[in-house]
Amino acid sequence: MVLRLSAAAILAGLVVVPPQAGADEVDYLRDIKPVLTARCYSCHGALKQEAELRLDTVELMRVGSNAGPVIEPGDLEESYLLHVLTDDDGLRMPPEGEPLTDEQVDRIRSWIAAGAPAPADEAPQQDPMDHWAFQPPARPDVPDAPGRPEGSNPIDAFLAAEHERLGLTPLPEADPALLLRRLALDVTGLAPTPDELHAFLADSGPDAYDRAVDRLLESPHFGERWGRHWMDVWRYSDWDGFQSEVRESQPHIWRWRDWIVESLNADLGYDEMIRAMLAADEITPDDPDTLRATGFLVRNWYKFNRNIWLDDTVEHTGKAFLGLTINCAKCHDHKYDPIPQADYYRFRALFEPHEVATDRIPGQPDTAKDGLVRVFDAHADRPTYLFERGEESMPVESRPLDPSIPRMFGDAFDISPVSLPPTASYPGLRPHVRREALETARAAVESARSALQQARAESGPDSPTPAESADDDSLSPLRLAERGLNVALAERDAVEARIAADDARYASNPDESQVELLTIQAGLAERRASLARALRDKAIAEKALADARAALSESDPKTAQAVSNAEKALADATKAADDATKALDAPLPTSYTPLGPVRPETSTGRRLALARWITDRENPLTARVAVNHVWMRHFGEPLVDSVFDFGINGADPTHPALLDWLAVELIDSGWSLKHLHRLIVTSHAYRRQSWSDPDHPNTAIDPENRSLWRMNPRRMESELVRDNVLRVAGSLDPTLGGPDLAPESALDTPRRSLYFRHAKEKRATFLKLFDSANVTSCYRRDVSVAPQQALALSNSSLTLGQARHLAGKLSEECGGDSDPSFVSLAFEHVLGRAPGPDERDACLEYLQTQPARLADAEALTPFESGPESAVPPSADPHQRARENLIHALMNHSDFLTIR
Repeated sequence: MVLRLSAAAILAGLVVVPPQAGADEVDYLRDIKPVLTARCYSCHGALKQEAELRLDTVELMRVGSNAGPVIEPGDLEESYLLHVLTDDDGLRMPPEGEPLTDEQVDRIRSWIAAGAPAPADEAPQQDPMDHWAFQPPARPDVPDAPGRPEGSNPIDAFLAAEHERLGLTPLPEADPALLLRRLALDVTGLAPTPDELHAFLADSGPDAYDRAVDRLLESPHFGERWGRHWMDVWRYSDWDGFQSEVRESQPHIWRWRDWIVESLNADLGYDEMIRAMLAADEITPDDPDTLRATGFLVRNWYKFNRNIWLDDTVEHTGKAFLGLTINCAKCHDHKYDPIPQADYYRFRALFEPHEVATDRIPGQPDTAKDGLVRVFDAHADRPTYLFERGEESMPVESRPLDPSIPRMFGDAFDISPVSLPPTASYPGLRPHVRREALETARAAVESARSALQQARAESGPDSPTPAESADDDSLSPLRLAERGLNVALAERDAVEARIAADDARYASNPDESQVELLTIQAGLAERRASLARALRDKAIAEKALADARAALSESDPKTAQAVSNAEKALADATKAADDATKALDAPLPTSYTPLGPVRPETSTGRRLALARWITDRENPLTARVAVNHVWMRHFGEPLVDSVFDFGINGADPTHPALLDWLAVELIDSGWSLKHLHRLIVTSHAYRRQSWSDPDHPNTAIDPENRSLWRMNPRRMESELVRDNVLRVAGSLDPTLGGPDLAPESALDTPRRSLYFRHAKEKRATFLKLFDSANVTSCYRRDVSVAPQQALALSNSSLTLGQARHLAGKLSEECGGDSDPSFVSLAFEHVLGRAPGPDERDACLEYLQTQPARLADAEALTPFESGPESAVPPSADPHQRARENLIHALMNHSDFLTIR
């Protein structure tokens, strides 16, 4: 709310409206202050004081603005605040959004009329920079809580102190089978196999659980499981577009996905991961493996509007790494955090120069088929302007802005340009590019020689040599083959000459005279190759014209058109040949065609400076944000509920000391995420039961389980539902990495869900039904309950086929149709536990009675539609009953839930 107060303007035409509510009905803290907080403090609070006015205490309202007090208790006429709220002088406050409601204004009027009562000890709004998240985390002392379990880690000490304060009694440890399933699903995304379960239950050692944790953390599937989590946060998206047109992201970005998985498996420091994603091209410009990481920036590419591309980059760099909504300052100063609008554009300037490129990879010269997509700085001199009201059509071009972090974090931000090695700025120097260029050119020569030999053989032994050939023989296959060999030889010579010139130009101490000589030779070689191509193309055009004339028929108009087209093509080819001939007599060339793109030799260093600041141990946000994401995905609830907003408008942490202790621990461990995972999953808090009696005394004290006196059960994410249908049936293909798979093949291809194409318009339907990641923004997964989910599980060709497959395997392990061990095997494979007595009895009864129903074919109702399963149902009624039982267990809530 901005008050531009003029007493004369406000009082002109003033109409005083009597109070609409009794004074006894209005409470300042309940009715007035929340309205002012929500609608006025952003302009008239601790963050900003438009017109030198603060409204965050009644005393400050009485002090007023640069035009005087804005309220006079008991005097409505002299209370200017009321008049601007009612628009009596043509100046409506607040200036943005909907005006206050009549009820809100009436309450303010009544409150002023009653003398504007307020608490005597009312404190002003906190200085924004005193906000908890803007202070560097310091490691607090671990509480010495009496209720701390023996052998527990510091997480339990912090929670035990909370439990003691609230009078909570934590639940005991979960059943071992359930605990192993929880751990395996959380760490690898794959339920334990029966063999793994049996080995764990048989291990009586005191460190059996710790060894299970270590085994799972070292599994290559850990990177897949947590790679998908971080891909949510970092907005992973495969390319999107219409047909073959790429509109968002880029093809081959799956290499970034594989880098994420590999980095997590190798326990690459979280700080190193951030630096690589923001600036690998400035840190390791010659390392293709690390360059994959810049897919984080590539993902934001948008074909139709660079401003949208950069807006997304600013927004999601701020949210993903800093938990800061910098994007809220695009159109105006941030309403809650001390980020002026200019700082938004200074932050944007850090990314202004970058562009996207696709580098060749060994063995594939065509980057449309495969390549390494990455970023580089292409526009070092491109200015950044503030857009008035965020409108790109209104740039303030008189005042370009320098790149910087938000000034709230200080001015100590140094940017140094980065000199790139020649192979980074000019990929044509890379060994595989040169080798493949030579191999291709030399292979073309051999192919042309073979074609010439074939033409000679077909033309007979009496065919003349080139020197003896007559003019009328110039269009023969033999002469065209000779032209083709001339082209191949000339192009090979041109490639060799360009490589020689490159060697001279990019030598450590180049000899300028040698560079000039070899440049001339390379340019001349290219001119000769151009002439050879032109002469070949002219000969081909002449042959095509002769063939068209030979086929000319007065009765067929198409042949006349063919002759006309051939004449035009010959004219074009003749002109090209003439131009190429003249080029040989042109002045000596001063350049030649490089073997690849030539990029700037210096990068701005802006993104590297940003990455170093984000990962500095004094940065107050980065480690806290990372800990919060990991914690949320283990416990189902975060320590800070607003996972992408740690600013003043965000939520306070539920356990601030624990959050800070874990943040410092992450930094001190070398930013090891595996260390953080191990610490969390070995805590007693993580290992507790998730179920309690509804009448448990704790539910009256902490019904939402904020203090983690029990574990939170969670439904599997979409990827886990699909993957574990395949996993329990023994069908899952464990292959890691590789190009993205067509989403429509998700029901038929047994790869992990991570590898199917994931973009706005390209998502597997089965995964989408179970709330797969929103490609636009997914800092926290949505969890819905919809009938389509139950229908997908019960009717899907995937679950039907895998249930039949697993039933067949289990039937081979047990005895005949009446063997009761089938039920135990089924529960163990699908649910990871033994059946309870009631469950066992119900299943055995089903297996005894259902075959008779299935044997009566006339009583069965066939499906009239729906996809066919690759595995047909068994013709044996007893086996089909077993298949149906497995299918029912795959639809069981215990299968879908991490308990």
